[in-house]
Amino acid sequence: KITVIAATAKEPVLKDFSLAKADKYLEKGALAWTRKRGCVTCHTIGTYMQIRPALTSVLGKPTMEIRDLLTDELDKFKEAKPEDLRKGTNPAEVIYTAAGLAEWDKHVKGKLSEETVEALKLMTSIQEESGTWGSLGCWPPFESSAYQEATVAITAMAAAPGWRAGLKNDKMKADVASLQKYLRETAPPNDYGSVVLLWSAARMKDLLPEKRRLKLIELIWSHQRKDGGWSLRAFSTPEKWGGGNRAAKLRAEPEFKNPHSDGHMTGLAVLVLREAGVPAKDARLQKGVKWLLANQRESGRWWTRSLNTDKYHYITYSGTAYPLLALMKCGVLARTDSP
Repeated sequence: KITVIAATAKEPVLKDFSLAKADKYLEKGALAWTRKRGCVTCHTIGTYMQIRPALTSVLGKPTMEIRDLLTDELDKFKEAKPEDLRKGTNPAEVIYTAAGLAEWDKHVKGKLSEETVEALKLMTSIQEESGTWGSLGCWPPFESSAYQEATVAITAMAAAPGWRAGLKNDKMKADVASLQKYLRETAPPNDYGSVVLLWSAARMKDLLPEKRRLKLIELIWSHQRKDGGWSLRAFSTPEKWGGGNRAAKLRAEPEFKNPHSDGHMTGLAVLVLREAGVPAKDARLQKGVKWLLANQRESGRWWTRSLNTDKYHYITYSGTAYPLLALMKCGVLARTDSP
């Protein structure tokens, strides 16, 4: 009985920013996907559990039903054969399950749960010798590369309260080190990969040296548009999104040569820059904040055109979650004790 109106660039812009509408959009989308699909997708459930717990101070406690989906899926994963978990979308689902549970522990529960410990154990058990995980490489920007999956995995490790400090298992310590080595020494597949690498480094402080962090910060600034926002499409050539499997579609888009700013990339850029240490009062960052406040749509979301198809624009979901966390990080959202 949940209705989510199809995303479109023609949806009118709200006159005034509405936190309530954005919150409602996130909740409806996550619940609809949970009840109809029942899987931990990167673009909706994965994003909800990766971002929504951190918004607890302004939106109240996240929906327990969605966390229950992750624990139910974890039980299923634990019964599966390791070789099967390394196939298809399973690695990404296992990683996002661990990340979501870790974020819940950090921001909602306040301490490490057994479920998160089990999820991280399962995640590292299917880690490849290279340090990352298998990927279909087919759905940019989330499941478009093993590199992107690695950045989510390392933020899961960093978020879990006390998990890394309490590690006694030598193999798992080696797994963490292997993942760090992979991210330090592997070139990002595109500039989007550089953004999520910086996000990882902001969460796990010993991942990258300061000099490299500063270079990544400058890379993000170099993509800021005159209107203050950022465009997802500017962070990669079509041939480097998912190994080029969407190149023809992207090059045929009317705005190919001058892509518009969008919610996903503007929210992510502002969020990552803040976590990387850029002051909220930075004039360039404030331009990004102003863009977000001026471009929310009537449904409460921010429009972002999918890189994959023009039938469903699931990217508008992360394109709404990222802006909310970005605005909170910039001190725009007021704290509250209730949803």
